[in-house]
Amino acid sequence: MQPSDSLREQMIAQYDAMSAQLQQAARYVLEHPQDVALVSMREVARHAAVQPATMTRLAKFLGLPGYDELRAQYAAALRDGGDGFAAKVRKRVVEGSERGVSDIASHMLQGLSAQLAKLCEPDSLRRLEAAADRLKSARKVYVLGLRSSHAVAWHFHYVMTLLGERSVHLDGPGGTGGDALVRATSEDVLLVISIKPYATGALELAQLAKAQGVGIVSITDSEVSPLVALSEQAVFCPTESDSFFHTLTPALAVSEVLCSLLAEFDRPKTLEALQQADEHLLHLNTYATAIPRRR
Repeated sequence: MQPSDSLREQMIAQYDAMSAQLQQAARYVLEHPQDVALVSMREVARHAAVQPATMTRLAKFLGLPGYDELRAQYAAALRDGGDGFAAKVRKRVVEGSERGVSDIASHMLQGLSAQLAKLCEPDSLRRLEAAADRLKSARKVYVLGLRSSHAVAWHFHYVMTLLGERSVHLDGPGGTGGDALVRATSEDVLLVISIKPYATGALELAQLAKAQGVGIVSITDSEVSPLVALSEQAVFCPTESDSFFHTLTPALAVSEVLCSLLAEFDRPKTLEALQQADEHLLHLNTYATAIPRRR
């Protein structure tokens, strides 16, 4: 469910010209369109952590007479989206938060399924293909993800090391993670993963790499993420969860898809690299070849 494409595009295009408070309101509107359609302006403002007057100022900033006109566009989009989704949203608003353990688990897993399905939409697939093409062209791929995004960055780097020596993980002890960028050139690409709240260190290293002429490809959570302006290619991953915590499952899925696409570009070379890795791990006795019987 989205309002008119022109309104959404206008909000994204004018995002950098907004004040900090308007940006906060706009981001919430972009990421929670069903709330705009279904709940009061005061409730939307509370969830966005801004004053109700800020929502009115946002509508006027976008050239609308007031918030009612903004809400009307989202309500119309919800009606046009079919009763199935609308009914689910209304049901959750009415039911509130009193749910059992199995209900919470079910909602979380259903939400993840919907988010992964969203990654299959044509625009998302085009972004994945463009990101893979850009990574394929790089001499080296520097990989960066801090705090919660570290897991996604490490996964990508680990899989890529099975395919060769092109991946460099920016994760050093004692704060030396960015030191490897000293050898980065315009022939290289930095893959940076970061979601809100964006780690300052990740943004600073991405800015440094771009200043050196390194291409930037990002996995991030929004069209108004600060990484978008730095990136040649960006893949967007939803992070909302029915939990108190955001989810990284879609971002990890994107990492896996990118690894698979890169592996497919040169199958003979990929098979040779994986066979070499298998032989090496076998010599190291890395994995169990005989599972002890249970007693």
